[in-house]
Amino acid sequence: MVRLLVGILVFVINTVYRDRPIPRFYVLETVARVPYFSYLSVLHLYETLGTWRKSDWLKVHFAESWNELHHLLIMEELGGGDFWVDRLVARTAALVYYWIVILLYMVSPKSAYNFMEMVEGHAYSTYNKYLTENADELKAQPAPQIAIEYYRDGDLYMFDEFQTGNIPEPRRPSVNNLYDVFVNIRDDEQEHVKTMVACQNPQAQLTFKSPHALAESVSISS
Repeated sequence: MVRLLVGILVFVINTVYRDRPIPRFYVLETVARVPYFSYLSVLHLYETLGTWRKSDWLKVHFAESWNELHHLLIMEELGGGDFWVDRLVARTAALVYYWIVILLYMVSPKSAYNFMEMVEGHAYSTYNKYLTENADELKAQPAPQIAIEYYRDGDLYMFDEFQTGNIPEPRRPSVNNLYDVFVNIRDDEQEHVKTMVACQNPQAQLTFKSPHALAESVSISS
């Protein structure tokens, strides 16, 4: 079922937006935020019911949604959401997948994380291909201001928080042109894949910690 859900999403995006890369990325980023909202909704429900409380999971998933939000803001600044049809497609798909992932997460958290692992893996491949085919053109264009504010001047605590594979070394990417921006987005997607893999570990509920908690542990032990 997870592969079917991912396959439908990929088919629609690849077919409808084959020759429109920026609107394609806009739709992809709109939908890619949604599973993190679903995870947070269910985790807050469990905490409200008093059945499970793990602040690290909430921190990491919120940081992931914050990262995807800025991917979306970048695509909006590049004009990806200028047409109402694209906005309608993106928001309709996002609404549908929000509820699907909520139900999936309540039944099988591992499957819900596997779903997002595949979505983020597809996003990584899509951005990597776009970079390969358009490198010279992208290097000649300036970075959008929102990308500069996020990757260089923004809340870097939040930027570090979703990258569970980069402990204890923080990643500080360049953002000198549009090529750098797409490299950063591509690499963010790979970090999301690593985090989703970590969440599927059979011992994750006992061992999973936020990057800053891990960094503090490393600092104390050393």
